[in-house]
Amino acid sequence: MNVRQLEIDDSKSIWEVNEQGLPGTGDVSEEGICSLLEYAELALGVFQGDTLLGFVICLPPDTGYGSLNYAWFNERYDQFLYVDRIAVSQIHRNRKIGTLLYSEVISLAEKKQIPVAAEVNLTPPNPGSMRFHERNGFIDVGVFRHGEKAVTMLLRAI
Repeated sequence: MNVRQLEIDDSKSIWEVNEQGLPGTGDVSEEGICSLLEYAELALGVFQGDTLLGFVICLPPDTGYGSLNYAWFNERYDQFLYVDRIAVSQIHRNRKIGTLLYSEVISLAEKKQIPVAAEVNLTPPNPGSMRFHERNGFIDVGVFRHGEKAVTMLLRAI
């Protein structure tokens, strides 16, 4: 396995892995993936050969990204590294790929001395993701409800 920066040419593979993580990852088109890559401060993939096993895309504050969850953090925090999405393909789960990706996210945040922001679905519930984030030092900083969705807002302090 190797970790490398994601590129626009990876967008189809990213979209396919993202689809396997629904509803936890949030629905996005392949074009939306391309936009996220343009906004991203950090976009990494774990590959085995040419096969994408998992990825993470993180944004800095104050981009043009229209996510309500992202806006929630922008309204409350001046600095953060926002984990917009992290996903691992179904057949490669439980192999510490998510942990590997988060170690890269946390390393960058520590270098920049900024917190990491993320959210986990409450409706529909995603207890596996909640346990994963708790193991990685995230704490609950609020609940955000919009429409039929509700998410727990999480922060990993410096």
